[in-house]
Amino acid sequence: MIRRVVWLAVVATSSLLFFGCSAERELPQYEAPLARSEYMKIRTTAYNDHESDHIKYANANAAGSTLQAGQIRSAAADWSRWPMGTQFVIEATGQLYVVDDYGWDLAGRNTIDLYCPSRAEMNAWGVRRVTIHVLHWGDPWASYRILKPRTGYAHVRRMIDEIHRFYREDRIQEPAPVKVETVPVKAEPAVPLKPFLQANNM
Repeated sequence: MIRRVVWLAVVATSSLLFFGCSAERELPQYEAPLARSEYMKIRTTAYNDHESDHIKYANANAAGSTLQAGQIRSAAADWSRWPMGTQFVIEATGQLYVVDDYGWDLAGRNTIDLYCPSRAEMNAWGVRRVTIHVLHWGDPWASYRILKPRTGYAHVRRMIDEIHRFYREDRIQEPAPVKVETVPVKAEPAVPLKPFLQANNM
């Protein structure tokens, strides 16, 4: 009887471990990327570091620093579409943002999540379609280097796959070898030394 109870406990534990590890959250529905442009009309949402899915990260962002709420504010996005370091202004408000965060629900989506320091501001923003003016595009390969060690997460893998699809890694171009053409010089016949000395009374 004891062996039977122990065996059932082992089976139950194994099942929980198996299904708990394999039942990963489903990724959001994929959207074809927007054409990259200086001005883009996009969907925006808002988030706060006190939300349940962000509490464990406190006020840290995915780039390894802290979420910004001053003159420049943090924004989260799919780093394959708006790479880390991308800076933009919302035309309607004049607020400047920098992409330094990402999230599960943003991978493969044309949505930017705007950081709000308070819940009231987050709730007031809601979901809005706005025009953004991109001032500076971030580096996709700098984003890739941060994402690479985090491939245990499906949304990170989706971003990494799209970075490979969307961009060609810039490589330092080696200077092309300069082709030097040598022009053959016609050799003049040697002048015998003795007649030369005689002709010049030497």
